[in-house]
Amino acid sequence: MTLVTDLTSRKADTSAALIDPLVDRWSPRAFDPTAIVEPEALRTILEAARWAPSANNSQPWRFVVAHRGTPEFTTTHDAMMGFNQAWADSAAVLIVNIAETADAAGKPRPWARYDLGQAVAHLTVQAQHEGLHTHQMGGFDAARLHDAFGLADNLEVVSVTAIGVLGDVDSLPDVLREREVAPRERKTLDELVLAGA
Repeated sequence: MTLVTDLTSRKADTSAALIDPLVDRWSPRAFDPTAIVEPEALRTILEAARWAPSANNSQPWRFVVAHRGTPEFTTTHDAMMGFNQAWADSAAVLIVNIAETADAAGKPRPWARYDLGQAVAHLTVQAQHEGLHTHQMGGFDAARLHDAFGLADNLEVVSVTAIGVLGDVDSLPDVLREREVAPRERKTLDELVLAGA
């Protein structure tokens, strides 16, 4: 068995000192298909999402938490597209991330997707702190998930997060194995900050 950590360092090469969960965070595809996420750790991860900031404290995020081996997991995995189906089944948990795009009275919540993104970012950093890894996905059939989980019209499936423990890199198809061990790259701050830094 080959763990990616045996092959290359995945720590971010930052231009400023960051907290460890941010430096250590990356998005693996090789998860251990036998590992589980302990209920207390998962609750902590979701609690981090709960305390994310939101417009008017509306907290317009909802989650479907699907543990490997459950019907919810199968439903979520079956809605994956392309290469995501090749690896996501080994994650311990798949979380369907949902934005509440309008309130109960039908008033639009224009910042719902942004706020959901902050909640998922909090979830991601807390998961890393807990010794777990996450991978965010956009390659899935959102309408299929919406229908399968009986979501209301004001709820929009935005992304899916895989959570688990690092697994065997050799279990991945060749093209994904190459991505798994490729050097990490980011644009420089000069490219990202348009003014004021």
